[in-house]
Amino acid sequence: MTDAKESDSTPARRRRTLEQRKRASGESSIYQDEDGRWHGFVSMGKKENGRRDRRHASGAKRADVVSKVRALEAKRDAGMVDAAGRAPTVGEWLDHWLDNIAARKVRARTLESYRSTVRLHLRPGIGHHRLDRLQPEHLERLYAALSDKGLGPASILRAHRVLSRALRIASQRGKVARNVATLVDPPAVRRPETALPLTAPEVKQVMAAALTHRNAARWTVALAVGLRQSEALALRWSDVDLDNGTLSVRRGLHRVSGRGLIYEEPKADRSRRNLALPTPLVQALRAHRAAQLEERIAAGSLWEDHDLVFGQPNGRPIERKSDWRAWKALLQEAGVREVRLHDGRHTAATLLLSEGVHPRVVMEVLGHAQMRTTTDTYSHVMPALGRDAADRMGQALWD
Repeated sequence: MTDAKESDSTPARRRRTLEQRKRASGESSIYQDEDGRWHGFVSMGKKENGRRDRRHASGAKRADVVSKVRALEAKRDAGMVDAAGRAPTVGEWLDHWLDNIAARKVRARTLESYRSTVRLHLRPGIGHHRLDRLQPEHLERLYAALSDKGLGPASILRAHRVLSRALRIASQRGKVARNVATLVDPPAVRRPETALPLTAPEVKQVMAAALTHRNAARWTVALAVGLRQSEALALRWSDVDLDNGTLSVRRGLHRVSGRGLIYEEPKADRSRRNLALPTPLVQALRAHRAAQLEERIAAGSLWEDHDLVFGQPNGRPIERKSDWRAWKALLQEAGVREVRLHDGRHTAATLLLSEGVHPRVVMEVLGHAQMRTTTDTYSHVMPALGRDAADRMGQALWD
């Protein structure tokens, strides 16, 4: 950094010219202009268009400008130079984060959810604010406004988490001094509704009614081994070993906006799992495969070979909504109470726990990432297991 040394008789314009001649190319400069203020310029490198990026600082006192110039030089030397021009708005940064950062790290379905949250909630509420001027109070007012519009706590919490992820990257890159989302308490979310599993007699009614339906084994698989809907609809014959009575879960079927139905690998490693099948289920799958072969012959050239265990009569994947409607119709025909399709998964877990299967084994069957998920979800079964354990201990020590 260089400074002009001049006498009081040298005009201000002359003093600036002399200083500029002495400064080496790329070196910072400080001078006092004819308005009496001090000015400093720092070369920060190149702009995106290839031109030099020089930043300006000014102040009434020379010491103030020196301090500002030193700070700019420190940022430059540390590789923390902000892009030239105005700071981006929150909306602009969210768009960049979605398109260039999140898109490379998360699954298509997750990215679609992020985009929806940004489009519906974050951009309309805070997108106009400058990113570096966003304050915790802006978020608190946003969450209050969303709540007033009827948005539930879970959806507001989702928006909070999406925003926090984007701001964390902005903070890491020096675009903001802090992630203001960490300074705001997100809304509390109530514990999800208790699972409503079918009883063993109800399961038998459903399985009996399913025998008159095509894809009858679809519901046996749901109730016996607790596959998620997406997992069952993506199941391939290459994932099933009928000779050894095993089934491998390797992917799920999902619909993504703009891409249609896609297959995705599970997000958690534990969701990839190998399951042993009950002998009656193996027999049901053999019968199902024979029926599917007849459908394939009947479809002729219209058949699409996706290797799916459960598909449409032409071999194509089954839409989730169609699958749900078939489940609802089956429950009505069986004469049992209406429960969610996901409760079929809860049914499998509850029956296993009630039969004394260890929660760790149930966790592995369901593909839960943590034991806590299993114990919390099926806490209503745990007291009975505790009583059973006490009775067994009594028999071992006193009978």
